Amino acid sequence: MCGITGWVDWKQDLTGEKKVLQKMANKLSKRGPDASNCWVQGHCGFGHTRLIVVDPAGGGQPMTRKHREKSYTICYNGELYNTEDLRKVLLGKGYTFQSHSDTEVLLTSYVEWGEACVDHLNGIFAFAIWDEKRLFLARDRLGVKPLFYRSSGSSLQFGSELKAILTHPDVKTEIDREGLQEIFGLGPSRTPGHGVFRGIQELRPGFAMKFDRNGLKKWRYWNVKSEEHTDNLDTTVDTVGELLKDAIKRQLVADVPVCTFLSGGVDSSAITSVAQTAFQNEGKGTLRSFSVDYVDNDKFFESSEFQPNADAPWIKKVSAELATDHTNCVIDTDQLVHHLKEAIQCRDLPGMADVDSSLLWFSKEIKKHATVALSGECADEIFGGYPWFHKPELLDQEQFPWMRSTLERQAMLKEDVRNKLKLEQYVTDRYRESINETPRLDGESEIEAKRRALFYLNLNWFMTTLLERKDRMSMGASLEVRVPFSDHRIIEYVWNVPWDMKMLDGREKGLLRRAMTGTLSHDVLYRKKSPYPKTYHPAYTKAVSSWLQQTLANKQAPLHDLIDRQVVQDIIDSEGKAFKVPWFGQLMAGPQLIAHLAQINYWMEQKGVNIVD
Repeated sequence: MCGITGWVDWKQDLTGEKKVLQKMANKLSKRGPDASNCWVQGHCGFGHTRLIVVDPAGGGQPMTRKHREKSYTICYNGELYNTEDLRKVLLGKGYTFQSHSDTEVLLTSYVEWGEACVDHLNGIFAFAIWDEKRLFLARDRLGVKPLFYRSSGSSLQFGSELKAILTHPDVKTEIDREGLQEIFGLGPSRTPGHGVFRGIQELRPGFAMKFDRNGLKKWRYWNVKSEEHTDNLDTTVDTVGELLKDAIKRQLVADVPVCTFLSGGVDSSAITSVAQTAFQNEGKGTLRSFSVDYVDNDKFFESSEFQPNADAPWIKKVSAELATDHTNCVIDTDQLVHHLKEAIQCRDLPGMADVDSSLLWFSKEIKKHATVALSGECADEIFGGYPWFHKPELLDQEQFPWMRSTLERQAMLKEDVRNKLKLEQYVTDRYRESINETPRLDGESEIEAKRRALFYLNLNWFMTTLLERKDRMSMGASLEVRVPFSDHRIIEYVWNVPWDMKMLDGREKGLLRRAMTGTLSHDVLYRKKSPYPKTYHPAYTKAVSSWLQQTLANKQAPLHDLIDRQVVQDIIDSEGKAFKVPWFGQLMAGPQLIAHLAQINYWMEQKGVNIVD
């Protein structure tokens, strides 16, 4: 995995601007610590940092190839899981290859199919290709890999992360009203395509764009399609099992050590089981698996609707049954708090507090032993694992089901800021926009149509939020994390499976559980869903409360321009108890809100954010 950045200017020769590109690329060094390179040709320049995973010698970038007297250059972040399939097709068309890298296969795919090359790819990717007359950019179907851009007149800059674009001398670190609405109304999620910083956008998942002398054109090359599901139950179960097993096996390919995340839940356990079997069949030895826990979690864990039981006993059981070489990484409160600031630096935006910082620390621990890990994200969004899928009353509410307490969050702001931002209306507008995008199925019942819309919201909002977290925190540790459940073939198929099949045996993710029968013991297979673990240690609440209190005591803190100090003071004094039910997702409760506010202030200071009208 890598970091990419670039700059095109139709009115300027960039040959003398290599230092600017180097500075932009240097900001992405954690994404690619193994090599760094810049390339400039006339009106275009690319910067690239490389994390070596496949073909150490032949996969260097930016990569240029010539075909029929025309030159093509690629700057690419990602992994293709059908590299050899594509190579075989392209060899049959007369192409030759100088390396074994997926980068060269991707570039050659563009030479052969042009913009339609994206339709042939199975993988996670964000890439740029320069073909002398234009810039072509594309992002993978589900948004596993990030890609931001800023266009202004004849110029365009892009990057894997915001920090690369913000380094460009023409770009100002500004936030306008809409940026504040994103942070305080929707955060830590974002409207699809919104870059928060003024003038910066994110290329949405499943989108591509080109930038030439005629300007910028953007289009959607992929989306789920709503069709009648005609397979019977047995065929559906078999198909899901086959697709998932194939996705996992494809994603084990690497020239560096590969491992799995293991929480003891059905998602990560299924991946670990299939991966361990593949390792044994291919003579790769014993699979390494890793889990994360918190010091004294056995003392302070609190069972809830969102987190019914602790992971530790299940992890021990699964790792023993599958005979993996397992490591349990235990983080203490000091490290958890220490990584809150670094997590902001990785994200470039306010994030998910300790839910981020623990993953960043965890990724660093894994990186000591492996370069690639497989993780279980995306299963809940496509199979219906979250609690909000199972509450009929939420289907009739015009709100994102994972976002709660909008009024209470709004009350934290100064009155003039509240009046300016109108957060309730902004959130409602974004919700309706997404609902209206949902691909409909003619003849579908009203309840099924509402469920389909809920799944669409999860794919385009909640899942992308978690994928963003996974990418920034893992790449912040130079660890590549792959997500087999994001394979577009699985998502395309399961999208049209009726709710009663998804809820097979009356259980959330029942279809997935049935499809994985035989890979895991029955009690693991039917363990009640539990999310990523978080700390319940009172020392964490005290530590983040102290941080926010110090922020309030600093009269120069930028947060003062936005918040109602007394309301925030009351939140600190009560240790966030008014937010016992998570205000975002399943984990972001009172202590996380306190940390989130402190992180917003740190982000504004660290980035030098300037608020403009």
